[in-house]
Amino acid sequence: MFKNKTLIITGGTGTFGNAVLRRFLGTSIGEIRIFSRDEKKQDDMRNQYAHPKLRFYVGDVRNENSIRDAMRGADFVFHAAALKQVPSCEFFPLEALHTNALGVENVLNAAIYAGVKRVIVLSTDKAVYPINSMGISKAMMEKLAVAKSRVAGMDTVICCTRYGNVMASRGSVIPLFLQQIQTGQPLTVTDPGMTRFMMTIEDAVDLVVYAFKKGNPGDIFVQKAPACTIATLASALKKLLYADNPIKVIGTRHGEKLYETLLTREEMSIAEDLGGYFRVPADNRDLNYAVYFHEGREDVSLKEDYNSHNTFRLDMDGMCNLLLKLQIVKDTIEKRYQKVDSPLLQRIK
Repeated sequence: MFKNKTLIITGGTGTFGNAVLRRFLGTSIGEIRIFSRDEKKQDDMRNQYAHPKLRFYVGDVRNENSIRDAMRGADFVFHAAALKQVPSCEFFPLEALHTNALGVENVLNAAIYAGVKRVIVLSTDKAVYPINSMGISKAMMEKLAVAKSRVAGMDTVICCTRYGNVMASRGSVIPLFLQQIQTGQPLTVTDPGMTRFMMTIEDAVDLVVYAFKKGNPGDIFVQKAPACTIATLASALKKLLYADNPIKVIGTRHGEKLYETLLTREEMSIAEDLGGYFRVPADNRDLNYAVYFHEGREDVSLKEDYNSHNTFRLDMDGMCNLLLKLQIVKDTIEKRYQKVDSPLLQRIK
């Protein structure tokens, strides 16, 4: 499918972009274009990878003209460019709207104009029942993507992938907890009973590839994922690092939920269970839908949403095993115990 093809990754200098890049560099793909506004990070990537398949484009998803230049001759697009920090989006909601929502409109218009075959748009569990500006802007992004998929059809197949917490990604709490452990500070926990979905970056990239291969216009793909409480996560890191840092409960931050949801109950009523994934097909009704106001669906009332409170819950050992898949955790353990003959060091090598 990808042999000798050209892939564009918007927001390609971020955690997600780098992970997708690393996965595709090892394939027979012809060219990968990194599109972002951060020239310094692009230069760092250029020196780090030094790969002949890589091309770099400086631009902003807010500027459709800059995207059109990068899109020329491309076959596939993975759209990861976004404002992702909940607090900053809360204080600057219009900026979140411009980048996250209107930005995807620009990307999709440019992709359709250039005849791109497939576009995968990155979304988040915060777009489901959103209570903060980041989630609201991402929810609107999904609506725009689904609406545009009806126009583009099979000429440019547009799909969404929706994720929970990608462990150790930029802004994740795991690097913060590791830094606090190493410097002897208390681990700052907002609410010990708060739950979050947990998935590795490799799992997240698997979903992207799956969507590229299997997606129909307007599909939203969700990966089934375990969850854990923030207290369990903090305690698991302390256990792995033999740390005795106290845990300090600081209270829920502005715009933060007790648990996150990956699928609404309305979506669960139509979702297709694909084993490791859920697929939610697009609502392809047209504006002549008056009949739907008079005929409800009883099955919706019988469904639960799919959230981090009712999914499989990791215990301490399960969380430790998942954390040991993360390179940042392995590196921290090695640094902390490089002069000690620890069984844990043997396990991660």
